[in-house]
Amino acid sequence: MTAADLALACVCDAVIGDPRLWPHPVRLMGLAIVWFEQRARLRWRSPQELRWAGIFLAVVLPLLSYAAGWLLILCATSIHDWIGRGVGVILAATTLAWRDLMDHVGVVAKALTAGALPQARQAVARIVGRDTETLTEAEVVRATVETIAESTSDGVIAPLLFLVLGGAPLALAYKAISTLDSMVGHHDERYRDFGWASARLDDVVNWIPARVTAGLFVLASWPVFRRLEKTRQTWVMLLRDGMKHPSPNSGRPEAAMAGALRVRLGGVNRYGGVASVRPHLGDAYEPLALRHIAQAQTMMTTAYFLAIVCSVVWLWL
Repeated sequence: MTAADLALACVCDAVIGDPRLWPHPVRLMGLAIVWFEQRARLRWRSPQELRWAGIFLAVVLPLLSYAAGWLLILCATSIHDWIGRGVGVILAATTLAWRDLMDHVGVVAKALTAGALPQARQAVARIVGRDTETLTEAEVVRATVETIAESTSDGVIAPLLFLVLGGAPLALAYKAISTLDSMVGHHDERYRDFGWASARLDDVVNWIPARVTAGLFVLASWPVFRRLEKTRQTWVMLLRDGMKHPSPNSGRPEAAMAGALRVRLGGVNRYGGVASVRPHLGDAYEPLALRHIAQAQTMMTTAYFLAIVCSVVWLWL
């Protein structure tokens, strides 16, 4: 992928996003996962069999996603080089989720601005996995900020890095792994075995992107807030709290975001009515409020812009 192609893909995502009627690759991946899981559970029942079925799915779906992207670009290129590049740009744009995340977060912020807490709960439920029916306004803000921090890594920076490394096919393979983790990579009884491989693979492929994202948040804190104290606080919280999260990756960007916003993230979440206590990240210098959603969006956008500039320069050189 050339520097121009990458820049154009980023522009396409920012301007167009993910149209609902567009046959988005992630939707196709989701359908494939559901199809395979239904048949796997009918055929295999024991924990060991389900684990092997999950391993098979975690290996095959990313490989098929890579192959499909590569073949589409190859076939398009056989017609004309520019058509091949165009298909590559379109596929690359589908792997980036900046516009989609901004739109979903914007709905939450709009509801909170209007004082419509029930609508804000419904909106945040579309971007988080926790129970949202009884969340307070501060808890809705916390859930949104945490999602922005985590999704900056796995929805924006990680796909961008894989586009730089291997173009649209490799980024599609990454999206397959990410989709597998979101759909079956859970730790509950149903997916403990079937989703084991997907969760582990997602941890591996996001190890570097999560840390790159956290570093970008540190760099972004200066142009966003123009206060050296904010940048120092972002770095300190990243080092102090980044390893506290049960996920080997999510804690890094969340801790950095907490430091930049001078808020405390983490605490009690509920999943299916069951409480899950997460370590606190950051210090509560400021109570969580609506303005922190906008600040988190600005942090994400600035970090993304820095990553795009570095990526384009790298490919251009």
